[in-house]
Order: sequence, then structure tokens, then C-alpha cells
Amino acid sequence: MAEGVINFTNDNFLAEIEKGVVLVDFWAAWCAPCNILAPVVDEIAKEYKDKIKVGKLNVDDSQKTAADFGIVSIPTIIIFKDAREEARIIGVVPKETIKQKIDRLL
Repeated sequence: MAEGVINFTNDNFLAEIEKGVVLVDFWAAWCAPCNILAPVVDEIAKEYKDKIKVGKLNVDDSQKTAADFGIVSIPTIIIFKDAREEARIIGVVPKETIKQKIDRLL
């Protein structure tokens, strides 16, 4: 994981998304599309490091949280603002698509 990317778990998830804009990448190590999207998420973490929080949640390690948010396909990115889901992106998409959704919330 890149510098500035938080490792979300069942234990810290709700506290981490509580305030501000938070991008969460729901992923798994065995998921090829997740591995394609990972560098994009890392780049976004660097570009927005002082504006938003970026993290990853491994769906195998944190099945409860993934289920709570209805994750049925990975990769899924959910962007929260003050703990409320504002955007959901499923699959591999261009970085600009993700940035547009973030920028709308800032």
C-alpha cells in the first residue's frame, strides 16, 4: 500500500469514515481487476493527500463490513462524506472518473 493509504478493517472502518471525504477501495488480493485499479487509488491518495482520506478494505479480511455495505462485486470504490455514501464506482474506471466524483464533494 502506498504512503497515505489507510488499511481499513471491521474494527476501524466506521471511525475512519466519520468526518470529511473518504474514498474506500473494497478489494481482494486474488482479484485481477483490483490489482489493476490499485495504482490508480495510490495516485489519488498522493494527489489528494491534504484534502481527503483514502483507504483500502480487504473484503476477505473484513467480510462483515463488506456485507454491511452490500459489496457484491470488486473492485468497488465508495466515496463517503461525513459517513454518508455519496458515490459508488464498480469495476476498473479511469482515474479522471474517480477524480470528478471526489471534486464534486470538495
